[in-house]
Amino acid sequence: MTHTIKHFSLHRIAGIELRVVADVDVGVLPVVQVEEAVIRGYARHSRWPHHWVNLSILQDLRPLLRQLSRRAELAGTPVGHSLPPGGAVDLDSRPVVNVYDLADPEGCHVFVNQQAMMKEGYWDDLLAIQGLLAHEHAHPLAENETVRASRQLGVELSPDFDFPISDLGTEDRSSRIVRLLSLLAGKLSVYAPREIFSNELTIASGFGDALLHLNRRNVLNAGRSVAGRPELGQRLQQEVSGGTLSPTAAYLLLLIGDLTSYLDLALEIAPFYRAGRESDARELETVLETALFPHLEPQVVQAYTALREQYVALPADVSPPGLLDWSQGVLRILGQALAEKGLALHWHLWKRDE
Repeated sequence: MTHTIKHFSLHRIAGIELRVVADVDVGVLPVVQVEEAVIRGYARHSRWPHHWVNLSILQDLRPLLRQLSRRAELAGTPVGHSLPPGGAVDLDSRPVVNVYDLADPEGCHVFVNQQAMMKEGYWDDLLAIQGLLAHEHAHPLAENETVRASRQLGVELSPDFDFPISDLGTEDRSSRIVRLLSLLAGKLSVYAPREIFSNELTIASGFGDALLHLNRRNVLNAGRSVAGRPELGQRLQQEVSGGTLSPTAAYLLLLIGDLTSYLDLALEIAPFYRAGRESDARELETVLETALFPHLEPQVVQAYTALREQYVALPADVSPPGLLDWSQGVLRILGQALAEKGLALHWHLWKRDE
């Protein structure tokens, strides 16, 4: 289905051309005004590379996914090759996406996903929108040796269960576990530098308060979402009682749910420590410690703390071999948490040109 264009406008901000296209009826102008403020902020940055920005405010990101599919087809590469962990499915759930070409820094394409915005409660929160837009615009500015090294690495998992696969109850659970853990491992290890340095630069560029506001919302939402955890535990226990799931497997599934849902919060909080805003980081972690961590498996808290320390200490000048070693350390943290619940995590990290 083709969406009808309902808004088009052209703006000049600090010598930069902003082109706006939207297929939504309401809420466009406030988003445009926030984008203008973000551009003004980054235009003062000595490394700001763009002369134009295309801002597309869309009901969803299906038009972007079609563009990426066509581009990948012409290039003869899989559509997910250059996408973050989760690929196209994850991309369609993101509220804001910045598509840019490092070889051609003249401009960038920013896509706002109205459906994802509304689902997360951001659509009417202009400060949260500023945090999202500022973070996306930080990505090309945050390129450094470590980020470039991260683009050369890949990771593949091969978990080894300490119990028969039949203990998981259904045949497809093992494959779903591998997929979930593979996405998590990629996000926490080889993809993490891009998020860490983009968040740190967002803060350093004057958008720290907006990013803090956004993360306050996200941390509070994480605390609220844990309310559904007991229901999941009850469903798993019903399977255990019915003999279709072993207790060991149930505990493992609950832990995997915790890890995949909450560990990536370390990517959001560590940059505040890195940027010298320790009080902001501690504020966010206090919410985690009171509203979230008491309800999770202790392995999650231990893994979060270890990951945060890894992220805070990550240098900006790590070579591909050095980042491979660093990523090994990240994966060991994840592997240690899972080993205590009956899953040995094996992985292969490689340079993409191998």
